[in-house]
Amino acid sequence: MWAFLYEKVDNMYFLPLILLILIAVFAYSFYLRKASFLNGLLGLLTIFAIAGNLMFFSLITDSKILHLLFLIVFVFLAVVVTLIYALHAVLLIWNGIIVWRRESHNLANLLTLIIGIIMVLYPLFNYLLFKKLIPKPYNGILEHISEMGIFYILSLFVIFSLSVMICNYYRPKRNKDFIIVLGAGLLDGDRVSPLLASRIDRAIDFYKQQIHSGNVAPLIICSGGQGGDETVPEGVAMRQYVLSKHVAEKDVVAEDQSKNTIQNFSFSRKIVDKYQLNPDNGIYVSNNYHIYRANAYARNAGMKIDGIGSKTSGFFLPNALIREFIAIVLNHKLANFLVLVIIIAIAILARF
Repeated sequence: MWAFLYEKVDNMYFLPLILLILIAVFAYSFYLRKASFLNGLLGLLTIFAIAGNLMFFSLITDSKILHLLFLIVFVFLAVVVTLIYALHAVLLIWNGIIVWRRESHNLANLLTLIIGIIMVLYPLFNYLLFKKLIPKPYNGILEHISEMGIFYILSLFVIFSLSVMICNYYRPKRNKDFIIVLGAGLLDGDRVSPLLASRIDRAIDFYKQQIHSGNVAPLIICSGGQGGDETVPEGVAMRQYVLSKHVAEKDVVAEDQSKNTIQNFSFSRKIVDKYQLNPDNGIYVSNNYHIYRANAYARNAGMKIDGIGSKTSGFFLPNALIREFIAIVLNHKLANFLVLVIIIAIAILARF
């Protein structure tokens, strides 16, 4: 094996070439669209390519530094993956309890707790269902469907999580015509919540930075309608918050009719047109976990814009990411149904 590797030293440019191609394609994909599932996939492949290059050059060289570097990376990744695999159910249950204590008591905030409990019970369920209750060969078929389905969902989630991380690295130029701030629920019916305040503050920071750079002030569009438990529309409360931060009144407008993110963008687009602004020269602001999914709604409204995210409390992030992932999966029902059909077909063919 070692002799074979040394004989291939003359062709060692092959792996670096693959890495460079992946980096170039990833950079171009990110340039075209900041929030894209393709970016997550390319990012994951790039990580694999970097690991492959480190392993290959560690094997064909006598560099102790390179050997040590590869060993450190390998051990670190092995430990992290092992801990995540061994403790993921416990961590999810722990996170679910924290979210339940600190946030409102609803089904959405129980998500990580429910998933953690299911993961703890899955081995027992798997044993009873596939080994005891269901007769052969149907138990084998269903077990293969279950295993491939879990692998598919986990792979999608990893790529989705990378995609969310990548799109949050977007740093827009300070020459925008407008900033859309996506609304969230109000406290006591009329007060801006800490989560919503973090979005607005992020928008105000960009607004002030753009003015500081010598460019014309962007229009801040506070977007949010009135919920059933709110005494004023979110957009109105948001605008008052912005004005309290010493922003010029002419630079802030409230969009107060929208009921969801889709309407946030469609109604904000009307304001953009009313002020005769370039619909493709703006940004939107939401929490970091929401930036990825919001991008599709912005484009559906005819605005090729990207978003910048405000920070989310660490304890709430796992729950929020899982909720966003579920929403993305449900938005692509047909594609995921076709994958399920393929998985079933493979499982059946493998048993007969």
